[in-house]
Amino acid sequence: MTVYESDLPGVGKKFEIELDGEERLVIVTHNTGKREVFIKDSEGADSEKLFEAPDRLARKIGTILEGAYFQPVRAERVETMLADETYLEWYNVADDAELAGERIGDAKIRERTGVSIVAVQREDEVISPPTPETVIEVGDTLVVVGDQEDCAAFETLLGSEYEE
Repeated sequence: MTVYESDLPGVGKKFEIELDGEERLVIVTHNTGKREVFIKDSEGADSEKLFEAPDRLARKIGTILEGAYFQPVRAERVETMLADETYLEWYNVADDAELAGERIGDAKIRERTGVSIVAVQREDEVISPPTPETVIEVGDTLVVVGDQEDCAAFETLLGSEYEE
């Protein structure tokens, strides 16, 4: 997935996102905060307007799409970019995860991979922040912060669910 960004002088910014095939989603963010969303069949094709939203509604839609309101239970990995190259990601702990049954402090996760665990979701409970004594259990969802390379290293500790 490639995202193309361009300035629209006097208007705002335009983002084109490559979708499956040649299709593209086009989002125009106006200086006023209004967002317009278009779809087009290919790079050079005309755009068809899908909808527009004022700033407040656009932000609400964005948080819903990002997963801030609901995380699908079956998702293997969810990522949110916090800043350039810094991600906030959610990972499920598989039955065969190397980390299962270990305390966070004993696992030395930050030293081994570079990521920091900032929360643990266990059924309906959220442990935030987890302590070094928090035991990682099968079925937990771990929320981590790190760059893409560190997150990839962390995945190797999570079991077959993350093997390609």
